[in-house]
Amino acid sequence: MTTHFITAEVDLKENPLKFKKDVEARLNEEGEPLRWAVTDVDKDNEKARVEAIVTK
Repeated sequence: MTTHFITAEVDLKENPLKFKKDVEARLNEEGEPLRWAVTDVDKDNEKARVEAIVTK
């Protein structure tokens, strides 16, 4: 098992529960997320930047 630092862009949603599921689905493509955080929000393009630690 190795850990990796990744960044991802996720579309912002009006429903916060949907946003959380979208983030987790995107991170699961890279491995199993240990922790993640929203580090930037682009209001104009309605995108959030997420940084995460995942295991593979």
